[in-house]
Amino acid sequence: MNRIEHIIGGQMTAGSSGKTQAVYNPATGEQSAEVVLGGQTEINAAVEAAKAAFENWSSTPPARRGRLMIALHGIMNARRDEIAQTISAEHGKTHDDALGEVTRALEVVEFAAGIAAHLQGDFSREVGPGIDTCAERQALGVVAGITPFNFPSMVPLWMIPMAIACGNTFVLKPSERDPSSANLIFDLFKEAGLPDGVLNVVHGGKGAVDAVLDHPDIQAVSFVGSTPIAEYVYTRGCAAGKRVQALGGAKNHMIIMPDADLDQAADALMGAGFGSAGERCMAISVAVPIGEETADALVAKLAPRVAALKIGPSTDETAEMGPVITAEARKRIKGCIDAGEKEGAKVVVDGRGLKLQGYENGFWMGGTLLDHVTKDMSVYKTEIFGPVLSVLRADNYGQAVDLINAHEYGNGTAIFTRDGDAARDFTNRIKVGMVGVNVPIPVPVATHSFGGWKRSSFGAHGIYGPEAVHFYTRLKTVTTRWPTGIRAGAQFTFPSMG
Repeated sequence: MNRIEHIIGGQMTAGSSGKTQAVYNPATGEQSAEVVLGGQTEINAAVEAAKAAFENWSSTPPARRGRLMIALHGIMNARRDEIAQTISAEHGKTHDDALGEVTRALEVVEFAAGIAAHLQGDFSREVGPGIDTCAERQALGVVAGITPFNFPSMVPLWMIPMAIACGNTFVLKPSERDPSSANLIFDLFKEAGLPDGVLNVVHGGKGAVDAVLDHPDIQAVSFVGSTPIAEYVYTRGCAAGKRVQALGGAKNHMIIMPDADLDQAADALMGAGFGSAGERCMAISVAVPIGEETADALVAKLAPRVAALKIGPSTDETAEMGPVITAEARKRIKGCIDAGEKEGAKVVVDGRGLKLQGYENGFWMGGTLLDHVTKDMSVYKTEIFGPVLSVLRADNYGQAVDLINAHEYGNGTAIFTRDGDAARDFTNRIKVGMVGVNVPIPVPVATHSFGGWKRSSFGAHGIYGPEAVHFYTRLKTVTTRWPTGIRAGAQFTFPSMG
């Protein structure tokens, strides 16, 4: 049985807790490994290793740190199939979907490779008589990341390259459901030449999370997960004096205007709603067609597409969707569909009870299409995080915008239309952090930053891109004057440069 251990100070260790947890292959339902679980002791050790590495790493020239990212990029590119296979084996997503995850991670590594330019400061000469001022951004120290199961490589690689390129050292607490990707990420960094202690990996559950949030030497914490846990991480981390960015859940809507290309919209909804079995915080889970005629036509196009979804393991090159992560997740998703049906939603395509020949013990859910969903139903209010697409019909465009703006989540949204006026109005009025126009999953490229609004995000900074540079550094401003032979005497008023 494969045993997945912590990596602290460059060394594999089982820690001292003696606790382990099973890791499963979602396609077969069989245990594939066990992961050791750490807590306060292991986090303390990881922080000590990171502290010991910080001085040398933070004083490494930014250009040299950037060159390490270039080396990492080459290694990841050469091993992308291996990375994708590691993702799929424990998460279940298709191989192509896992390759897409690797590609988006590589984009952040590319951005981090240019860190020398991103850390350039400002300088002003003669702000006063013989006085100059410069501003620079300096590393925080030891920082940490707590990452989710649904993107076991991409999300850690949204955090780690930016944090360490800025000169920090890092403690990663990945999901214990699919932990092998985190250890592989360490191997990739090690191969690229990263010194021991700069990146440490501690596996664990809530005990490890609390140890991260409470540790006095961890300066900042990045988190991606559900909204209740994001709020917990933000509140507890801030109370401990840390800088915290905590990205939470979503209920992403797509408005389909009467003038939209409905085939294009239906295809977009298929990928955005059922890719990665809907286990994405940027998944479109609510389609909002405008008017009954548009709604009827959209459902007529969606139903056969959903029913024909090719579902299979990652080893099946034709598979469009894999299993969900655990048996518990499957049970929860089924319960959401049951509740929606009971509350009056029409089950147009039913994915409950799917069995796959040869993989009868896997955690399978078929694609599900619900029509006539209303805003009062639990299936609308809840982030299902599964392969379920709800159709909520709106009478007009204004009603649809109000619906989205009233929802507690504000992560991502989209509009499909040929009308430039409608699109422009939508992008201006909608209270959501990431907006797509004829783009179903508007995840920003790495030169911009990812982040939602309202209860989809806690903290002032988005993840990766320019926002990450500001999150992982702090501003220092230095004002200097050298003796010029002129002595002004003591000044007792507040200094000014006028």
